[in-house]
Amino acid sequence: MKIKLTATGVLLMAGVLTLSACGGSTAPGGGTSSGGDAANGLDGRGPITYVQGKDNNNVIRPLIAKWNSAHPNEKVTFKEQTDQADQQHDDLVQHFQAKDAGYDVMAVDLVWTAEFAAKGWLQPLKDKMAIDTAGMLPSTVEGASYKGTLYAAPESSDGGILYYRKDLVPTPPKTWDEMMGMCSIAKQNNIGCYAGQFSKYEGLTVNAAEAINSAGGSVLDPDGKPSLNTAEAKSGLENLAKAYSDGDIPKEAITYQEEQSRQAFQDGKLLFHRNWPYLYNLATTEGSSKVKDKLGMTALPGKDGPGASSLGGHNVGVSVYSKNKATAADFLKFITSEESQRFFATQGSLAPVLTKLYTDQELVKKLPYLPVLKTSIENAVPRPVTPFYPAVTKAIQENAYSAIKGEKSVDAALSDMQKSIESASAGQ
Repeated sequence: MKIKLTATGVLLMAGVLTLSACGGSTAPGGGTSSGGDAANGLDGRGPITYVQGKDNNNVIRPLIAKWNSAHPNEKVTFKEQTDQADQQHDDLVQHFQAKDAGYDVMAVDLVWTAEFAAKGWLQPLKDKMAIDTAGMLPSTVEGASYKGTLYAAPESSDGGILYYRKDLVPTPPKTWDEMMGMCSIAKQNNIGCYAGQFSKYEGLTVNAAEAINSAGGSVLDPDGKPSLNTAEAKSGLENLAKAYSDGDIPKEAITYQEEQSRQAFQDGKLLFHRNWPYLYNLATTEGSSKVKDKLGMTALPGKDGPGASSLGGHNVGVSVYSKNKATAADFLKFITSEESQRFFATQGSLAPVLTKLYTDQELVKKLPYLPVLKTSIENAVPRPVTPFYPAVTKAIQENAYSAIKGEKSVDAALSDMQKSIESASAGQ
């Protein structure tokens, strides 16, 4: 996902599914969480390969060039994946299953960290591989950990933001109902009112969870069990379904992922748009953008005030099959350094993981969205940390998509979602 995003546990729901997975024993899918492949290559130095989704904002290439200039004998080769999160995930799984030593370091969406750690594919970042996390947002460290052990280095955090046309909306809405009440402005200007990401992929899990959480519901209860048969969850999903049925969400938005929705907003076709911070840099610098001088930003709208964003962001993990883990560990420290984190923020509008940067006046002057983003992250709700996440997100995507399109009633969609997540959490 573009996202890209992907802090605690990308995008989404409250609670954690407490599931048994490997401790130090053999993990499903090969490898071990301690010992075995994880004990090999710890002192290895030499060239490594870094794997990441599409570098849309040209952030990672300059950083790798800087690293390579300083480390001629430990050069990093960039393996660029597509910009589709689902394809990125499947590519990593394929290479992990093949025990490919050629995928040394990789960007890992927050919700993949537990899955990959449980399967014994990520190198525990302790002892020789330890990194300093003291200055990082606690939520980013939590999202990079599994069962109390750090398995990846937090690279970027993320929170959803409501972008709007400040030339048409002087005062941004604070609640969903207020925003829907302003859709008449969109009609007067012959543009769409609101769009997020509603195609059947990970981004829909994000948007559906945000709708449910922002209406006071939750996908999971405090014990980690699905909690979708509630009035609050129904209200949240119904908000999206009704807006789509009424045309306040344009019909074409059912095909939108991050990039398609961003382009629609930048082309001046939307009044309100939910996306990640990366949009800011592109919308204010691309020559084709029609909103560069009209771009407003605020927190996602909720029931009575700020809504609950899905927590996003990415981690950087080291494969247990890498032969040059000492180099990989140094590269992780380089990626999480203050200098690199500033570059991620200024070059790519990516949310830094270092706490102090959110109050850095020089940075806030360059990136005026930081206070909004801080509010978003503070109100964000994490996705469930579970080795069965692919099945959980599939249940959310399929049923939310059917409800928004009107193929199922909201009640039926939530009931089916509940049953599917129960089956997934039971490993069925």
